[in-house]
Amino acid sequence: MEACFSKSFDQFPIIKSAKPSRIDTNIPSIDLFLPEAKTLLVKACEEFGFFKVINHGVPMEFARKLECEAKKFFSATLYEKEKVGPPNPSGYGNMNVGRNGDICWVEYLLMVTCKPDQFIFERIPETFGASCDHFCSAMRDYVSAVRKLTCEVLELLAEGLELKPKDYFSNLIVGEDKEHIFRINHNPPCPQVQNLDGLGLVGFGEHTDPQIISTLRSNDVEGYQIRLQNGTWLSVPPDETSLFFNVGDCLQVMTNGRFKSVKHRVLANSMKSRISMIYFGGPRQSEIISPLQSIMKDGEESLYEQFTWAEYRKFTSKSRLSDTRLKPFEKK
Repeated sequence: MEACFSKSFDQFPIIKSAKPSRIDTNIPSIDLFLPEAKTLLVKACEEFGFFKVINHGVPMEFARKLECEAKKFFSATLYEKEKVGPPNPSGYGNMNVGRNGDICWVEYLLMVTCKPDQFIFERIPETFGASCDHFCSAMRDYVSAVRKLTCEVLELLAEGLELKPKDYFSNLIVGEDKEHIFRINHNPPCPQVQNLDGLGLVGFGEHTDPQIISTLRSNDVEGYQIRLQNGTWLSVPPDETSLFFNVGDCLQVMTNGRFKSVKHRVLANSMKSRISMIYFGGPRQSEIISPLQSIMKDGEESLYEQFTWAEYRKFTSKSRLSDTRLKPFEKK
């Protein structure tokens, strides 16, 4: 699988502080059937900016089918995969994440659309034949179910904040004029990791997600880490039957910093391939993002200047993964 990459191993970044302070099995795990789910979700967003959900209603056969199709795609030759085209905005990429020199031990498919039921490859080569139809069908089934779940979670969060209407957040990502992004990442195994003496190989560099919220499912391979507010890193135990949520930058701004956009990263595994599938819910380009006065306490001042989603997307496209991208938008 190392043939996916044109760079030699020693050109990939190494994390010196790869070992987390602890492996926390008490990361918020929320049963959506519980009557107190909305309260637990709000608490998780405030303390972690991250949580996993169980009893989520997304059929696991959808997830496993898409994972299987993704494995078939990533096992093809680099020549075949590159026929899909570069990821600008939709296509295949490897090593380079974004436009600003971030190198990671990852290959990926990135799909961007304003029509959430049409996550398809426009440039799939004929060499993939019927498997292309299977892949696109599996992707439509999975993304449709995840998008529905994401809206349900956003509505529970609005209820927990006593924000009205309760579909305020979910309406920001519903409709054909909104930005829907779906990403499938593949971190191939890297045997050289065993020789790093406790250091880590960057599978995907630390970053926050710019959107409102992102929904993640991965196979049963470790490597995902989140950064706590005190600066320490936590390894997230893998759980292929649950779905995980990251608070995005936009949601942090709208809650005036009450919810935390969590920094997260992935470390490469020495023996196993890691497949992750992430749905990102974003608003329309012209949407104004600013703290919501209706959920702010009396006398609370806005921490951020308002901006449009298009303005923020343009700004983040020029930044590095690890940049604190909201800082320029903080009120002085």
